[in-house]
Amino acid sequence: MDNCIFCKIARGEINSWKVYEDEHTFAFLDISPATEYHTLVIPKAHYVNVLDIPAEVFAKVMQTVKKVVNLYQEKLGLENLQIIHNAGQEGQQDVFHLHIHIVPRYKNDGQSVTLTRQPNWQDKFSDMMKKLN
Repeated sequence: MDNCIFCKIARGEINSWKVYEDEHTFAFLDISPATEYHTLVIPKAHYVNVLDIPAEVFAKVMQTVKKVVNLYQEKLGLENLQIIHNAGQEGQQDVFHLHIHIVPRYKNDGQSVTLTRQPNWQDKFSDMMKKLN
């Protein structure tokens, strides 16, 4: 896709801090990091998010996520992290090219990516499951 910033990064048209690259994927430091070594992993081909990417391409992206995590564990002693994917506008996606955030977490890093728990949804589980069957 011509105007996609992540496509341009993957093609080398925009400079980035490359962490890893292979035939199908590209990993680079996020230019608006939440923590040190906050990294984005993208497929080189343009897909909007997890809803439209083929399973085999998504698997390659996740293999790269694992390679980067292993690298950070080996080189940096990484022990805590979050892996995040936002899909769609209501899912807080802001760049519409699939990307996986690897966010290393550190004690007192000032970040809070948490979900508000809603235990009352358990009352609706039976109805929810009917829609899936």
